[in-house]
Amino acid sequence: MPFSVNPIKFGTDGWRGVIAAEFTFERVALLAPLAAKVLADNYGTPSAQKSIIVGYDRRFLAEEFAQVAAQSMQEAGFDVILSQSYAPTPAFSWAAKQQNALGAIVLTASHNPAKYLGLKVKGAFGGSVSPEITQQIEELLPNPPSFNANPGTLSYFDPWESYCQGLQQKVNIQAIREAILSGKLRVFADVMHGAAATGLERLLGCAIEEINSERDPLFEGGAPEPLPRYLSKLFEAIKTAASEGTNGLRVGLVFDGDSDRIAAVDGQGNFLSSQVLIPILIDHLAQRKGFTGEIVKTVSGSDLFPRIAQLYNLEVYETPIGYKYIADRMLSAKVLVGGEESGGIGYGTHIPERDALLSALYVLEAIVESGQDLGQYYASLQDKADFHNAYDRIDLPLASMEVRAKLVNRLETESLQEIDGQSVIDCSTKDGYKYRLADGSWLLIRFSGTEPVLRLYCESLCLKQVHEILNWAKNWANSV
Repeated sequence: MPFSVNPIKFGTDGWRGVIAAEFTFERVALLAPLAAKVLADNYGTPSAQKSIIVGYDRRFLAEEFAQVAAQSMQEAGFDVILSQSYAPTPAFSWAAKQQNALGAIVLTASHNPAKYLGLKVKGAFGGSVSPEITQQIEELLPNPPSFNANPGTLSYFDPWESYCQGLQQKVNIQAIREAILSGKLRVFADVMHGAAATGLERLLGCAIEEINSERDPLFEGGAPEPLPRYLSKLFEAIKTAASEGTNGLRVGLVFDGDSDRIAAVDGQGNFLSSQVLIPILIDHLAQRKGFTGEIVKTVSGSDLFPRIAQLYNLEVYETPIGYKYIADRMLSAKVLVGGEESGGIGYGTHIPERDALLSALYVLEAIVESGQDLGQYYASLQDKADFHNAYDRIDLPLASMEVRAKLVNRLETESLQEIDGQSVIDCSTKDGYKYRLADGSWLLIRFSGTEPVLRLYCESLCLKQVHEILNWAKNWANSV
């Protein structure tokens, strides 16, 4: 397929495409050495080694694409360190930093449906490269430079060993393990057929109840995204355990396809997004572990984040939506927790990368040390901060890009004065249009950059009111 028809374009965290249509062996073989060159130009020195980490998840043909990427970079003169197995994307970011590599190339499409595969570029510092770096890669595509170097070397490594050792040092593994072995805590993990499979058992050194462990490149016809509609098996397992009436706490942990996003299910079977987990994590890390630093949130993050931060005199820094903005802040400031509502959470105690397995360990440690179910813990934080809230979001497909353009024009030219019968008291345009209402509720209206989709986010006093405001926004959009 000619590159001019469907050009390679990097999004917020890499390039992805439909396997065999846009994402082909030919294109990966072209792209990988260019990415390696840009990593060398930006992070290398004349005397430094020219090594590149290559990793992959469990998607269809992921290993084969990784081998093609490795071979093409080796032929271009780079020393390639290829993973022996699938692993979480954060494990490869960790390896890039630990092994003083120029960076990492990871074959993954994260939480996207089965027909996609993608390529993420990680820097020597252990996180996603900036848009400026990916732009440099794109600029080389029309006229790729020739590589006249001698071939590099190819070696292999276990991506799990050093990564697990690093994570184990950050929490009280022994206390978590003892709680599980004694029956005080029952842990379920839905790995969604993805790269987190075996991860918690490796870290904890004991058995847990893992769901969707087997490799399934079709993801049962869905997508490896931590959303309630894909978690029927986990909900059933938690509710069955609850009905048995045994003592002890229960928790379900959910990992996306490449294990950089997390969600959870409490002991009663309630879904908990990162909007719930982040306040718990802030409280646990600040109160029990005594950590300090900024709380970095995106514009779609809950108002509970700054209220919990205030309890511990922690500063809050707000960014547009996208983990790249959080990672940029982590490189320039002391950050305690940085997180986004879609499940990506990172820590100043770690590399500047969202990491679902580290988040899972901190969540388990919070449960064990507090002795509370996650749902109870969250409710106690709402009481503590005197802020009781509910949140939801919907993605609204639009008829066409022309309809999208009309909505954009209307938002730019007409100021909304009232939403669902409430006065608008403020509008922020840091990322989309965030309207704050008289009772403290807020509605965020954003557009997908590549398709006719309207993204609607809302936080209000109760879930009923959230849904009323979201329905108002849907009707408003459909009226244009």
